[in-house]
Amino acid sequence: MRALLLTLILIFPLLTDPGAVLAQGQFSPVLTVDGAAITGFEIDQRRKLLELFRTPGNLDELALEQLVEDRLKAQELARQGLQITDEGLATAMEDFAGRANLTLDQFITLLNQNNVDQATLRDFVKVGVSWRDYVRSRFGSQTEVTEAEIDAALGQAGAASAGIEVLLSEIIIPAPPPQVAQATATAQQISQLTSTAAFEDAARRVSALPSKTNGGRLDWVPISNYPAPLRPIILALAPGQVTAPIQITNGVALFQLRDVREAPVAALPPAAIDYAAYAVAGQAQAQAVKNQIDTCDDLYGLAQGQAPEVLDRQTLPPDQIAQDLALELAKLDVDEVSTSVTRGDTTLVLMLCARTPATEAEVDREALRNQLRSQRLEGYSNGLLADLKAAATIVTQ
Repeated sequence: MRALLLTLILIFPLLTDPGAVLAQGQFSPVLTVDGAAITGFEIDQRRKLLELFRTPGNLDELALEQLVEDRLKAQELARQGLQITDEGLATAMEDFAGRANLTLDQFITLLNQNNVDQATLRDFVKVGVSWRDYVRSRFGSQTEVTEAEIDAALGQAGAASAGIEVLLSEIIIPAPPPQVAQATATAQQISQLTSTAAFEDAARRVSALPSKTNGGRLDWVPISNYPAPLRPIILALAPGQVTAPIQITNGVALFQLRDVREAPVAALPPAAIDYAAYAVAGQAQAQAVKNQIDTCDDLYGLAQGQAPEVLDRQTLPPDQIAQDLALELAKLDVDEVSTSVTRGDTTLVLMLCARTPATEAEVDREALRNQLRSQRLEGYSNGLLADLKAAATIVTQ
């Protein structure tokens, strides 16, 4: 590790002076990792790829750090005789592009438009997928999660969330299919923020919600109001931290934690939510409807004589409600209305009719088991990589 840090210190002046790198020749080695060269071209390409992903931070330093780690991973994979098949790599690249709702051809076109060679993506995906599979095969038997461990994790989560209210700020970035990649990249950049002022500035610039006018700030809300998968994510945040991008219908959501407090009375998570969604043409009509209703039943009179699909009244378990609706309903009190959710040119007048509290919260034990296993695998991966770094010989050229 000391050798790696010394190398980064020695090479940093080269990375901050593009002319110094060019002087060596674009394809000349900048440094070697146990004899494997990393060229100026590779550093430039990885930096451009990180720019395309809207990765925050010093991209020259991060590009070099990632490439050093990739060399170490590739060497370990070679020692183990492991190599991904051409078919497996093709599938992995298609899956990677699919995360941005793009085909592989569309993603490669996007790379070309940003001067990123297709081989750069291929190498990035190849090492990442191969290393993940290797870590799973090597350490998988050591990451089994017992029923007792799941019970213990549930007990900790229950104790942590009982009677808790959170003070959040929100951003939803519009992301219709043609804009998913760009919106996700923007959201990824915002997710790295730790300043409430910076988050509020981003909300005013990019959020599609009415709360953008006050920087996305929300009032105190019981954590139990939010969808169950979102609760541990929010509770894991420190004040100022932001969630990773959350994909919702035609949008990407982000939440920043501003504060946490214990409520006087714990709110049980709802077993079912009764809500109504009335579809109208635009915000002006939505506001007019909002001004005419006091309860959900009032919507039946407004919808009389219209097509049945205009008014959708449902009572559903929280996990069966569309995520964009669930996130908005979490902020509402009974008989309160939101006009923030849209479907194309249609605005939904969304009204919370009732919450039915659970007598005993149902838990997806298998999902929690997978989460705990993933955390343990990540720990083994980080530990192995740290050992490889400590033993590596890294030489600047």
